Formats: sequence, structure tokens, C-alpha cells
Amino acid sequence: MKSQLVGRDLLTLMDFSKEEVEYFLQTATELKRSQRMGMPHEYLKGKTLALIFEKQSTRTRISFQVAVAHLGAQSFYMRPDELQLARGEPIKDTARVIDRYCDGLFIRIGSHETIEEFAQYMENPVINACSNLTHPCQALADLLTIREKKGAFKGLKLAYTGDIFNVCYSLMVAGPMMGMDVYVAGPQGYEPNECILKFAREKAKETGSKLVVTSDLNEAVTDADIIYADTWYSMGKTDIEKRLKDFAPFQVNENVLAKAKDDVIFMHCLPGYRGKEMVDEVIEGPHSVVWDEAENRVHTEKAVLALLVR
Repeated sequence: MKSQLVGRDLLTLMDFSKEEVEYFLQTATELKRSQRMGMPHEYLKGKTLALIFEKQSTRTRISFQVAVAHLGAQSFYMRPDELQLARGEPIKDTARVIDRYCDGLFIRIGSHETIEEFAQYMENPVINACSNLTHPCQALADLLTIREKKGAFKGLKLAYTGDIFNVCYSLMVAGPMMGMDVYVAGPQGYEPNECILKFAREKAKETGSKLVVTSDLNEAVTDADIIYADTWYSMGKTDIEKRLKDFAPFQVNENVLAKAKDDVIFMHCLPGYRGKEMVDEVIEGPHSVVWDEAENRVHTEKAVLALLVR
């Protein structure tokens, strides 16, 4: 598969243009169709991909390894505590060795700066499989799901509620870039990262969309086309009891869903905590598309690999 993106890193969608994001989505759609039709698409046969996962993972790890297998490559899973990193080997040394062994690296780790350092010292692509700043692969799967369900992005209203953290930041970047209005609802005192906020507002201005951060859930969900919920306490957060109290008014239940458009879709990156950020009737209800969204992680990550790996 020929690609103008070959060799590039995917650290954040802020590094890509709208047209390049569209290219990821178009490729994902084609690869999804190939899989459904049973057509082989082993574009990376003979390639090797390394995975470093510092944090627990279900969807990200499984979807990446399935994507690698479908593309005909092999993947190697490594925990940081199993590598010489745990004994103090410099990241730049580990990065340069992996670069000589493997054709790319997926890395899910707390510090975004660590991912940037791996990318600095590797020539082969480094793919952010989730950091404390962004989760670009989740955002691509979200965009593919929205396009499949709604047909287009321009003019849609997406209401996000949950921890204002990496998934939220990626939606704040991707939504306005593609022409969607994005409303982020959360309690006061949980403001977004300033760098992300500035970029998102600039993109909204370019595309004529809206980026609104509000503490009023009703404002966010009224006439929404998409309601997106996420956990109130992301991995690594320790103030859980305070968050449970602060975010309680932001639960997505049937009354909240009723304020959106009749054909609203409900999305969640998972894992989903029923009785907290949403109720069982919502995630299991007719508006929920979370399982299609989870499946699309495979297809979009397959596109990322097919387009970036040499």
C-alpha cells in the first residue's frame, strides 16, 4: 500500500491535517470492507512491531495485536518492568535498539514526554497508544463510527461529559478539525489543558464550528447528535471520592438522553462504569453504538499501521 504518510509518527492528531485524517478514515473503511469480504490485506507481511504498555489495557492492546496479525506482521508485547528501562537504561538507548529490531513501536505510557523521546530517537514510526495528553487512535475510531452512523461531520453537535483528560482532549482536537461542534461539560475546577484548548479553538475558527467548555450539562446535551461519556476518574487519578461527588450531576441517564435529538447516538471509549458516568439503560439501549465504536479500533489502527509503517 503506497502512502504519503509513510515513516511518520502518530503522537497526536494535532500533527496532521484534516485531509490526512480523512485519509486514515478512508483507508480504515476500505480495510474494514476487505475484512468483511474475507479479502486478504497483508500489506505488512514480514514486518515486526513492538508494543510497550505501562498501563492496563483491553481494547488498545487487543485491537493493535489483531490489526498487526491481519496485516501479516508480528507483534512483540513488552512491559516496562521487564525491560532494562526498569534498571535505569536511558530511554534513548532503548529506543535506538528497538528501532534496529522492529519496524515500528506502539506505546501506552503515562508520560507524553516519554513517547516524544522515543520518537526523537527512532527513525521508524512511533504510535501513541494512549498517553496522559492524548489518545489519537481512540479519536480516529470515534470519527469512523460517527461517519458510519451520521454520514458526515459538518454541523453535528457532540456533547462530551466525563474526565477532562486524554480522550476528551483528542475529541476537542478531532471534532472541530472535521467541522463538528464540540461541547465539553464538567464541574468547575476541571479545566482543559491550555495547549489543547488553544489548538481546538483555532481549528473551530478555521472550520466555522464551535468549541464550548461548560459546567452546564443541559447546555451541552440539548439537541446533541452525539453524547459521549467517559469515566470520571482516569487511570492514575487518586482523588476518586472527590471526583465521584463532583461529577455526580453529570451522569448520562435517560432524562439526559431525552434532551438530545431523537436519533442521538451514545458513545463511550470504555471501560464503562454503570451507575456512574452513565446508567445501564443508556449503554445497553437503542442509541448506544459503543460496541461498533470498540470494533472500529481495529480498523482505524490497521489503517494507521498500513499508512505509516515503511
